[in-house]
Amino acid sequence: MSETDKNLEARFEAYVAEEKKIEPKDWMPDSYRKTLIRQISQHAHSEIVGMLPEGNWISRAPSLKRKAILLAKVQDEAGHGLYLYSAAETLGVTRNQMLNDLHTGKAKYSSIFNYPTLTWADMGAVGWLVDGAAIMNQVPLCKCSYGPYARAMVRVCKEESFHQRQGFQVMLNLAQGTDEQKDMAQDALNRWWWPSLMMFGPNDADSPHSAQSMKWNIKRFSNDELRQRFVDMTVPQAELLGLTIPDPDLKWNEERGHYDFGEIQWEEFYNVIQGNGPCNKERIAARVKAHDEGAWVREAANAYAKKENEKRSKSATHAA
Repeated sequence: MSETDKNLEARFEAYVAEEKKIEPKDWMPDSYRKTLIRQISQHAHSEIVGMLPEGNWISRAPSLKRKAILLAKVQDEAGHGLYLYSAAETLGVTRNQMLNDLHTGKAKYSSIFNYPTLTWADMGAVGWLVDGAAIMNQVPLCKCSYGPYARAMVRVCKEESFHQRQGFQVMLNLAQGTDEQKDMAQDALNRWWWPSLMMFGPNDADSPHSAQSMKWNIKRFSNDELRQRFVDMTVPQAELLGLTIPDPDLKWNEERGHYDFGEIQWEEFYNVIQGNGPCNKERIAARVKAHDEGAWVREAANAYAKKENEKRSKSATHAA
């Protein structure tokens, strides 16, 4: 590294340490740029892949109101993907490149979206648990050191908070319903609890990117800290619902002031992120199909934009 680069990096580190925002035209180390591209694009991929297990239930929701709510939620997630892809593009990566990485399996997305949604109660569990875990992960990102990412997350978190409350309401309605409905809610909790804990990523000792991301103020809290916060927040909510967390080792630790919980099956987590989960192949196939079949829409939009630009150019020329 040259002396100039060393000086630039030192200034960058000091700037970030002062809680200041890095903007697209600012100098930044290549490793910082690459880390952001990886994280923001994976976040964007998670939003659009996350539409699939919920979209599966739009036509089968139990009432017109529930259909409309779920449709609005899926549309929100498409918007989140748009914000995040746009933020990543400010770092010099193209939308096509990011989508190609997703479709070819090079880029990852949240492991949680590789599990099937088997019953209507899963829509409640996904909203309550999955969006709840997402909020725990994402609220600190509103103070991320990279300006475009931080600003995108402000709106994303507001909408995710609404989604979480919707999911909890679905679970509450089921838990207060018939015995069959309560059993459905409990079954969904049983299946989504452990994958939700895995959403925070590996234990800190096994997380290859966390330490550097925290030093750069991209991440503000470690995986294990966020996971513990999620457990502490969610257990009382499950008690309010009258549902049982599927963990025989779960108990309140008076000395720590936190809940102790059982060991996560990390073998399952790594198996899923390596492409071997219950729905990995199905999810990617659906995304590739949608992308290919939507090519004509993108082409038409580009042709229209080109035509409008030409009109504006001609108008500007005549006005001059």
